[in-house]
Amino acid sequence: APESRSPGRMFFLKKAWVEWHPRGVLGAIVPWNYPFHNVLNPIAAAVLSGNAIVIKVSEHAAWSSRFYSKLIDACLVAAGAPADLVQLVTGYAATGEALTETCEKMTFVGSTKVGKLVMKHAAESLTEVVLELGGKDPLVLLPGTHLPSVVPTCLRAAFQSSGQNCIGAERYLVHASLWDDFVARAGAVARVMRQAPPLNGEGNTGVDMGALVLPGEARRIQKLIDEAVAAGATVVAGGVLPAEHTDQAKDGPGVPQFYPPTIVLLPSILTEPAQRGLALLQHEVFGPVITAMRFETDEELLDLANNCDFALGSNVFGDDAHAARVGAQLQAGMLACNDYATTYMCQSLPFGGLKQSGFGKFAGVEGLRGCCTTKSVVADRFSLFRTVMPPVVQYPVHDVGYPFFKAILGLFYAHSLAGKAAALRDLLTCLVLPAKAKPKPTTNPQQI
Repeated sequence: APESRSPGRMFFLKKAWVEWHPRGVLGAIVPWNYPFHNVLNPIAAAVLSGNAIVIKVSEHAAWSSRFYSKLIDACLVAAGAPADLVQLVTGYAATGEALTETCEKMTFVGSTKVGKLVMKHAAESLTEVVLELGGKDPLVLLPGTHLPSVVPTCLRAAFQSSGQNCIGAERYLVHASLWDDFVARAGAVARVMRQAPPLNGEGNTGVDMGALVLPGEARRIQKLIDEAVAAGATVVAGGVLPAEHTDQAKDGPGVPQFYPPTIVLLPSILTEPAQRGLALLQHEVFGPVITAMRFETDEELLDLANNCDFALGSNVFGDDAHAARVGAQLQAGMLACNDYATTYMCQSLPFGGLKQSGFGKFAGVEGLRGCCTTKSVVADRFSLFRTVMPPVVQYPVHDVGYPFFKAILGLFYAHSLAGKAAALRDLLTCLVLPAKAKPKPTTNPQQI
């Protein structure tokens, strides 16, 4: 619906508002980690805002997208909408480039590296883009946090879906008073978590964590862990590939796709500057790894938390006032106080980050409006009162044109009543005298 805006003092006889209109055909490139929801989210925003949309799904989710496509078509037909209002396509980079060239606006969800390529390609056609890129969210445990009730949430924040979440918590900042207790509680659970295919054909559901989706990811994560250990980190859970996979040198049919739930400790990072540059702290792991760091003051906490190129979400546990105060100083697009990732579950809120995590928003009012073009409108408040150009400022402009405008500004914006009265006097003088005033001559009579 249109949103009314103030026309300002000088235009009190006008009314002003903002309208949002559909763009036409939107485009989206979405990842594989939540294939159905990653498709449903942009569809809902596009269709509800009056647009059509073409979505390029990940090549790693091509099989499931065929089923989703049939389901979406059936829903559109049942609602009386054109079945081709939503299109799902698969492919590689060339498909994404073609989509970027032809759509009215592009939303990309994926890695920072690919997001920069999408933005570069979109710049050629000045296609507007929303980039929801990588994350490396901090999870903060302030003094006084009740660990027995919070640690289960901490583990879920890192290990859900084997850590393959853009808003998964990766950097854990634990106050010194909680450090030993947190390490003991979290490590004890992580070491006994069950990892296997959740559905193995026999109805096996006694599994806590499944596999990594992409081949080669387990070895990539292992390299991050090994580098951290070489720099002085301690591993209290996981951190080692299963023995049957350690002798495989190249990706292939037998490539490991299970990486155990892992907890890495960097308790002395404040006194070990070299550890700050670890890839484990600066690169998105996108796997089941908790990297814990210890702090004593809020200043140390903020120094560690904001020392990162990513700034998507954040999570702070502790006293409500303390958590809010710390959270306000975290560099992040979203903040969950005393919980994890609830900002995403509240779909009335906009979703998006800062820095290398991208820009623009989807979801919420901001996301719906982002699917539209914005039009500013001004019209007469009363049809009997139309704008008529005062004679003193009609071309050719009279000598009293400048005093006339000066008087109007004084009438509306002078600080004192005396100033406003003087401006009113000057305004009336300008309106009474123009008939006697001569038009200002042009500086060059030959110029038209």
